[in-house]
Amino acid sequence: MPTPAPTSRQRPEDWLALLDARHPGRLRSTAVLPARVADTVDWPEWVAPPVVAALRGAGIETLWRHQRECADLARSGRNAVVATGTASGKSLAYLLPALTAVVDGSLAPNGRGGTVLYLAPTKALAADQLDRLSRLAVPGVRAAAYDGDTPVEERRWIRDHANVVLTNPDLLHASLLPRHERWASFLRALRYVVVDECHAYRGIFGAHVAAVLRRLRRVAERYRARPTFILSSATVGSPADHAARLVGLPFDAVIRDGSPRGATTFAFWEPGPLGPQATSAGADLCRSTPVRRSATTEAADLLADLVGTGVQTVAFARSRAGVEALAVAARRRLETEAPERVGAVAAYRGGYLPEERRAIEAGLRSGTLLGVAATNALELGVDVTGLDAVLVAGWPGRRASLWQQIGRAGRTGSPSLAVLVAADDPLDTYLVRHPDAVLGEPVEATVMDPTNPHVLGPHLAAAAAELPLTEADLGLFGAGARELVDALVARAILRRRPGGWYWDREDRPADHVRLRGIGQTVTIVESTTGRVIGSVDEASAHSQVHTGAVHVHQGRAHVVTSLDLDASTAFVLRGDPGWATQARSVSTFAIEAVERRVDLGDVALAYGRVRVTAQVTGFLRRLPSGEVIGTHHLDLPERTLATRGVWWTMTPAALEAAELDDASVPGAAHAAEHAAIGMLPLVATSDRWDVGGVSTALHPDTGLATVMVYDGYPAGAGFTARAFESHATWLGATRDAIAGCRCESGCPACVQSPKCGNGNEPLDKAGAVRLLDVVLRAAG
Repeated sequence: MPTPAPTSRQRPEDWLALLDARHPGRLRSTAVLPARVADTVDWPEWVAPPVVAALRGAGIETLWRHQRECADLARSGRNAVVATGTASGKSLAYLLPALTAVVDGSLAPNGRGGTVLYLAPTKALAADQLDRLSRLAVPGVRAAAYDGDTPVEERRWIRDHANVVLTNPDLLHASLLPRHERWASFLRALRYVVVDECHAYRGIFGAHVAAVLRRLRRVAERYRARPTFILSSATVGSPADHAARLVGLPFDAVIRDGSPRGATTFAFWEPGPLGPQATSAGADLCRSTPVRRSATTEAADLLADLVGTGVQTVAFARSRAGVEALAVAARRRLETEAPERVGAVAAYRGGYLPEERRAIEAGLRSGTLLGVAATNALELGVDVTGLDAVLVAGWPGRRASLWQQIGRAGRTGSPSLAVLVAADDPLDTYLVRHPDAVLGEPVEATVMDPTNPHVLGPHLAAAAAELPLTEADLGLFGAGARELVDALVARAILRRRPGGWYWDREDRPADHVRLRGIGQTVTIVESTTGRVIGSVDEASAHSQVHTGAVHVHQGRAHVVTSLDLDASTAFVLRGDPGWATQARSVSTFAIEAVERRVDLGDVALAYGRVRVTAQVTGFLRRLPSGEVIGTHHLDLPERTLATRGVWWTMTPAALEAAELDDASVPGAAHAAEHAAIGMLPLVATSDRWDVGGVSTALHPDTGLATVMVYDGYPAGAGFTARAFESHATWLGATRDAIAGCRCESGCPACVQSPKCGNGNEPLDKAGAVRLLDVVLRAAG
């Protein structure tokens, strides 16, 4: 068990002064987010007395205004989304109407005249909500979790008797909807559908969930149920619009937060350099290696410093591997500086056993754990309170995620500390040097396209297998549904009959659709044991698990011995050869249709349908120092992606104004492309791995120098559409990020990319700044 330790009683500014003293020159700026007082209201008269009694027994005597407002909307039958900050008690907004419906329906002969379906993006969040319902012990409420961990013997009881079922969209898609006849009693009484943390449903995942929710509405209608939808979200832009796109129904949004918060001291932190060998950021040796300490390493030191002084802290990292590395490094520091607190640091991420997650959450609540390194498995709504400080190791991709993560601190109303630690990345560097871009801008609207044909088509097939599709159903799925259904008929996937469209195969369509991606996956198998150690999507397999690649899984290196594309399998041997690999590729693009365009004289900006052709041609072997020790050819097929992108063109006059001759255009355009990809999350809810880019000094479709950024998903995901709409902000920030970097000729913090297929060659940092200056002057 972790060693108990009291929380420090010092103020957040004292903790920050300690960090600044131990790591001088890295604190860029600070700001104080003011405290907020509570806005309380009385209980609604319509809430069932057993529900009120249970909540009062849990210490809840009054409601905050946003809880009452959302609950009243849902009770009146109006779909509602509550979008307020972390620890604002959003769960009460849906529990009041939902539990009241269940209690009122418990008098029915079968004990469930009213049922509730709760959907969470993670199993941990659903388990946390189930634990809360169990502790409330409201008479008549029979709640149960139904997910991949649920034993087979329990599933029938849940279907037949539970009146609150907590699950996730994946189970809804793969089990409940395809076998809806088994759920007839539950669905017939369905009063409310709760979609928790709905901001998590964005991009391709969001498009999949939107289709699943439309399938749910259609199946529920079969049982004469028209449930009211209640959605909860972190603070996001336009929550009512996002909810409407997700569910396909109009929504009322509740956005004014009535919960109290303590003041938060917000610090922007830039890690120091690695050492003397990294001072020349443009040197060939450092071409693809970082020039400053990683955000994970830096955050580990800060976590150890805070835990060592008794400050309960959570440090968020971007990846599971990063979380494990952060926790290990922090414990290593504590072994020499505060050995009595080594056991008070743990890692928390997805993939842990349920009992492991519960033990960590309990340790945080009790204070026996003082430091936790976490992924967004902890970000997404798990009820952990009373933390003193939050460290964010690398920009989490969206302002909404940032506010949700730092909201973990000060959850009891006390003052707190939040520190954003910059990663070696253009966007991170820009943000810690331009804090107004974080503090002075509204949170982003969530990007999601429910009409994406590559997503919607398979779900129409799944819907037809659940219940025959009719003409009247097609409007539920959008204007393009009829064309997609006709295509499914032409491919003999559906059959048209007088009564509608029917599934015409022996297998189940839901088995062919993964909600968290598009297309097939490639399984990674250990050759010696036959054990499956993971998977990658097919599009990434060519660059990540090609023959000869070094693939790292859970901190252990493996070498790929062969990639069998026909069998969708990569075979690996465990072992660290002492080098890393980097794929080399060539890419071209064709413009198929211009959907929007802005002419700016010698510069033009456009958005539309594009076709990107890419081929992995080989790979490099690099030592940890960055030295290339081998170049190897690969014979892999071309891959073609029909998607959408944003691009800008420059006439020869514009290039001349940027002082770029024929020899310097490729490097300047390439550098601008890399930085633009890195800065896209500033205006769209994307990750740099969600998009790609191509640049050329002369494109055959435009006849001009062209720089393109495209969505990395078939038919597009909406990211580059948002870039087109916000092009001045996006490209202005891109220019400032490059110009503001202290390196001489380019580094990972400005124009180098970790996924460049050309080995980050050629790159012209100064030329990219001049190129973007001309574009921005034209844009006004």
